[in-house]
Amino acid sequence: MIGIDIFSGCGGMTTGATLAGIKVKYAIELDHSSALTYSINHPTVQMYNIDIRKLKTDSFLLPKKQPTILFGGPPCQGFSKSNQKTRNKKNDNNWLFMEFIRVSRELKPDWIVFENVGGFSESLEGFFFNETIKNFKQMGYTTSSFLLDASNYGVPQNRKRVFIVCSLDRINLEKPKPLSKTISVGEAIFDLPDIRNGEKMYELPYSKNPHSFYSKVMRGKLKKSTNHFVTQNSEEIIRRYKHVPQGGNWKNIPTKLMRNYKDVSRCHSGIYHRLDESKPSVVIGNYRKNMLIHPKVDRGLSVREAARLQSFSDDYTFKGGLVDQQQQVGNAVPPYLAKVVFSEILKYT
Repeated sequence: MIGIDIFSGCGGMTTGATLAGIKVKYAIELDHSSALTYSINHPTVQMYNIDIRKLKTDSFLLPKKQPTILFGGPPCQGFSKSNQKTRNKKNDNNWLFMEFIRVSRELKPDWIVFENVGGFSESLEGFFFNETIKNFKQMGYTTSSFLLDASNYGVPQNRKRVFIVCSLDRINLEKPKPLSKTISVGEAIFDLPDIRNGEKMYELPYSKNPHSFYSKVMRGKLKKSTNHFVTQNSEEIIRRYKHVPQGGNWKNIPTKLMRNYKDVSRCHSGIYHRLDESKPSVVIGNYRKNMLIHPKVDRGLSVREAARLQSFSDDYTFKGGLVDQQQQVGNAVPPYLAKVVFSEILKYT
């Protein structure tokens, strides 16, 4: 099966598709740093580093005898439950899903996988979700949709995503069955090198042996891992971290240390959250801005630690500045979650 990844980001869905056995041929991504990361990790895929509104699909050369699958997730910040300001019809980015529809209509692939945040199905009482389904059905597709939590499919993170799967052959795809065991934060990252607040080391040798099946798979045969970059937090921030136990958040910080906040009580529960080593992580998302704290050390997460919690293996490298890398990892679709969906589709080919 030949794949086309639009709104590809740094390549989470392509990685999942490749793991499932799909040969991805084209990708489209506007952000330069994300496109660079994608191309370095997927050198055989032709990357279009352009605004999708300028994409001309007649430039694609697709084999006639092989089934094709179009997949991707339009920008999702406007549909996030934590973003109440732009969950409306006036946000131009919220309408980029129509570009997904346009590309689908022009290419008419055998399969389509449309992915987005859980809030996509709820925004404006389901307006955008229902419009998407309606357009796919008008094109002749049978649609299946489900909400999946990544922690149920081998990803050490509680992250809910909506998938709309469309078939030209009138196939109703069943919701993938969850695994019997979840992966904890400790299982995912505790074998990585010990680093400090503000660390800026690109490559470091492993100082410990793999301590779980997950960490062993993430490492493969590597002797070193990359992207050990951590935001340099001020001493004031570090003092706050010291008061937060595993599983705790800003509520555990003395009020006198939070005086720069106009109204502390309005802080989101994910702010200053210290990860619990015995459970899957909370949503990574914008983990720098949210001040997510390492379970045992008073610092933020490194790019590599966040990548592990997203199920990117250690041979996956990220390019661009620190903030660029953090955003790429936080915005990505977890490869293992994507793999599950693609593997279900491939059962019918």
